[in-house]
Amino acid sequence: MKTAVGIYGASHVYVSGKGAFLAVDRVSFALEAGEFVSLVGPSGCGKTTILSMIAGLIEPTEGRVEVGGSRVRGPSDRIGYMLQHDYLFPWRTILDNALIGLELKGKVTEQQKKSAVRLMEEMGLDGVESKYPHQLSGGMRQRAALVRTLMTSPDILLLDEPFSALDYQTKLLLERLVSDTLRSRGKSALLVTHDISEAIAMSDRVIVLDHSPGRVRKEIVVPEPIRRETPMKARELPDFHALFNGIWKEFEEMESRGETV
Repeated sequence: MKTAVGIYGASHVYVSGKGAFLAVDRVSFALEAGEFVSLVGPSGCGKTTILSMIAGLIEPTEGRVEVGGSRVRGPSDRIGYMLQHDYLFPWRTILDNALIGLELKGKVTEQQKKSAVRLMEEMGLDGVESKYPHQLSGGMRQRAALVRTLMTSPDILLLDEPFSALDYQTKLLLERLVSDTLRSRGKSALLVTHDISEAIAMSDRVIVLDHSPGRVRKEIVVPEPIRRETPMKARELPDFHALFNGIWKEFEEMESRGETV
C-alpha cells in the first residue's frame, strides 16, 4: 500500500519569551493511501501540532514529515484541513463559501459551480447554495465546510475535532457522512479527537499519544467487523466495547502517573 503521509522521528519545540516547550517528541507513524487513522490522547499531547506539521504550517524541529514521498516544506494542495469551527464567511453565500479555495487559485468555472451544487446535494444541502451561514444549523454549516474542503480535490484530509461542537445526534449523522464520503472517494484522513468512541467507529487504526511531550504510546488496528459497519452500528458490537476499554485503560495509566487527562 502506498504511503500518503510519513512522519519520521519528528519533534517540535515551541519557543517563546517564557522559554522552550517540547510539544512532540520523536513521533513516527504512517498514514497509508485510502486509510482513515485517528489520533487520541490527553490534552496537551501535541495532536494539533502533528496536524500542523503535516499541513506544512510549522516545521519539525527534528525529524521529517513527508506527503506522497516528498518532504513537506510548506502548505500543499494535496492537503485539506477541516477544523472544529466551520469558518464560513458570513457575508458570502454557501455556494461562494464552497468555491473560495478554487477562487483563490483562479480556477472557478461554471462547471466547478455545478460540481459544487451536486456535492452539496450529496451532503444533504439541497437548495441552500444561495443561503448565508447564519441561516443554517451547525451541522449544515459543517457539511458546507466539508464541501469547501473537497472542492479543491485534496488527497489527504486533516480533521481537527470537526464534530466536537455538535449535538450528539448531528455528530453521529456527520460521522457517517464524512466516513462514507471519504471512503467512496479514496481519500486518506487523519482525525484528531478527544472522543475514543468516535475514533474507533470511524477509523482503520487508532494511535494513542502519551502526555506532554507527545509520543506514540500505542497503535491499535480496528477489527474488520467494526470497520465494515456504520459509525453508529459499530458502537453496538461487542468488540467495540472491548477496544474502547483497552484504550481507556491507556488513559487511566497516564492519569495514574499524575498527568491531566
